[in-house]
Parts: sequence; structure tokens; C-alpha cells
Amino acid sequence: MSFTALKPILPFVGRRTTKCLQRTFATQGFSLNLTDEQREMQAVARKFAREEIAPNAAKYDKSGEFPWDIVKKAHSIGLMNGHIPQEIGGLGLKTFDGCLVTEELAWGCTGILLAIEGTGLGQTPVILAGTPEQKKKYLGRLLEEPLLAAYCVTEPGAGSDVNGVKTKAEKKGDEYILNGQKMWITNGGVANWYFVLARTDPNPKAPASKAFTAFIVDKDTPGITPGRKELNMGQRASDTRGITFEDVRVPKENVLVGEGAGFKIAMGTFDKTRPPVAAAAVGLAQRALDEATKYSLERKTFGVPIATHQAVAFMLADMAMGVETGRLSWMRACNLVDTNNPQKSMAASIAKCFTADMANRVASDAVQIFGGNGFNSEYPVEKLMRDAKIYQIYEGTTQIQRLIISRELIEAEKRKA
Repeated sequence: MSFTALKPILPFVGRRTTKCLQRTFATQGFSLNLTDEQREMQAVARKFAREEIAPNAAKYDKSGEFPWDIVKKAHSIGLMNGHIPQEIGGLGLKTFDGCLVTEELAWGCTGILLAIEGTGLGQTPVILAGTPEQKKKYLGRLLEEPLLAAYCVTEPGAGSDVNGVKTKAEKKGDEYILNGQKMWITNGGVANWYFVLARTDPNPKAPASKAFTAFIVDKDTPGITPGRKELNMGQRASDTRGITFEDVRVPKENVLVGEGAGFKIAMGTFDKTRPPVAAAAVGLAQRALDEATKYSLERKTFGVPIATHQAVAFMLADMAMGVETGRLSWMRACNLVDTNNPQKSMAASIAKCFTADMANRVASDAVQIFGGNGFNSEYPVEKLMRDAKIYQIYEGTTQIQRLIISRELIEAEKRKA
């Protein structure tokens, strides 16, 4: 039975029940039973993670080198750019399908995962808001060869407060002149093109919804200077840099939607990209749980494996509960995003926030189970703990996610009145 079929009785069941029925039917299709195609994608990603990523994770973590060889292999077997629309030549995958791949790759190494999938954040605004010509030109080239994109919003003085962005774009004839500095840009030094958010309304009191414009900027445009590669706590295989824009000329045809539409595009992107971040955090946590479980059966104290001690066994149980709950949270968020449910933003924030905290807790517990060995870089859990921390920071800190969630709750309650 469909929601439409129930319309004749809706006047008799009340507004709250009607809304409940709408939510129920809007989320139909959310199933834990994967299709054959989904299982095949998952299996390919799992094999790649175990054979190509995990064996090389420690090497790239120590060197900080960008894993171009792995990125090229991932591109060659179709593990990149899955969300690019079919009319451009892509697979047009749903968010749910992409997250199945993301979780598996994250198991191998979230730093290398970010090198592979960080381009998704840069290309999502073009997928959502680009013209057919923009999509063909900039998304098409990502399909043709292993090129990357980057998302340039964060600045030295503007992270969670997007309204604090100082990078400016001034219209001069058929061009915009871009000046400013971005910071903590994933793929900053290796991207082929950038999504850039800049202020086009010089009035400091202008609302964010009208003050900013979104641009596609080719990396080889004169005036662009990537900074040094940042030496981060974790996910060191990812290329993170600051980028300076000095009198960079951007043609007007590279504006997304129109002047003043940038903030909405940037924020809309997060609904699509926060669930994959959550899936990656779950992949890391699953790896930590797997490593801890295996070690607890090998390591003996008082003549028995430490897994037989209740203190350790209960830690493993808590870790498993966190991983399973986190997986369900990203799956639900993906379903709401893919069905364009009004609750999608809240669900994406819940998944991102919960899994970020969970991954940090599980990674820390894995180190505890390893004991002194867990504190040593020769064992994988030390790296997992370092890699986990960034999930509480990028794509909106856990505090920002809680702010979004609480606001959604309050607004929903006001609408009931």
C-alpha cells in the first residue's frame, strides 16, 4: 500500500499521525538485505582494501607520500567517482551504495581512503548544482583519467563559522577576480580543479545565504599557490595544504548557479558527504575491533588468552555494539538522503557525530587491549587511534553536529505547535 492510497483517511487520523505515515513511507526501501550488485561492489572494495591498501598503509603513514599508485589502481577498477551521473558517463550511484564501498576501503587505511575519496567532496557541488556543460567538462575529465578535485571553503580564520570566510571575488566584465587564502584543503596540492567559496557581497552584514558565490577554478590558473603539505597527527597519506589565491581570474561560466548561491550549495553538499564520513569512521572502528579481537585470542596472561578475562571480553562487546550501531546510523542517513527526506540533514549529522565519537572510543579501547604493544608504532592500532581523531573535526566538528541536531529538534517541536 502506498501513502497516496491512504489519503482519503488522513483527515480523520490527525496531523501528527499523518506526519508519522509520511515519514514511514518516505523511508521505505531501507533494507539491510543487499542486492547482488551491492554485494559485488562491496566484495571488490573489500578485496582491494585487504590486498592493495592495508599492506601499504604503514609505509605511506611514515613517508607522508601521496599514494598515487593506489589511487590509479582504484580508478582503473571503478572504485572512484561512483556518484558522477550516468549521463556524463558515470555510475550514478546512490549515497548508500557509495558508503558500502567507503566502509570497506576505510578498513584498509583511512588516510589512503581520503586520497581516493576526498575528490568526492570537491565534485559533489558540481553534481548538485552544475550546468550540463560544467558537468561534462569537469566531471568528465575525472572519469577519463585519475584526476582529483578539492573543496576549498575552510580558511585560517573560518572553519565551522562559514560566514567568516574572507576570500573575495570581484566581478570585472566577464570574469571574477579571486583573492584570499584557504586552509586544511584535502587534495590541495594534487587536485586538478577546485570548488571555491568566496564572498561577492562586500557588505559584512549581508546574510550568508546571499553573500557568497561558488566557483569552479582550474588549479593551473595563474595566481594559485598551494602551500606546504601539512604534517598531521593521522591520515598522513592524504595531501592537506593551504592555498593562496592572488588575482586569480575566473570566467563567469565557472560560477555555479549564480551569484549569491554559494552558501546553499556548500551546505547542501554536506548532506551528501557526511554519511560517507560516517561510513569511513565505521570502517576504521571495524578494523580496530578486528585487530583487538585477534590479538586478545593470541596474547596470554595467567596461562589463558586475555579474551577469556571478563574485563577484556566486555570491552570487545562494547566495541562491537558501537560498530554495529554506527553502521546502522550511516545506513539510515543514506536512505533519507537518497529519498530526499526532510530529515536528511539531521540524520546525516547524527551519523557523522555518533560514528566519530564511537570510532575514537573503539580505537582507544583497541590500544588498551594491546597494552604496551598498542602504544608502539609497530602495531596497527596506534595508527588507528591517530587516524580516528580527525573524524571529530573535519566536515563539521562533533560540537557543530550537536548544534545542527538540537536546532532541528527545536524547530520540529515549534512546527507542532
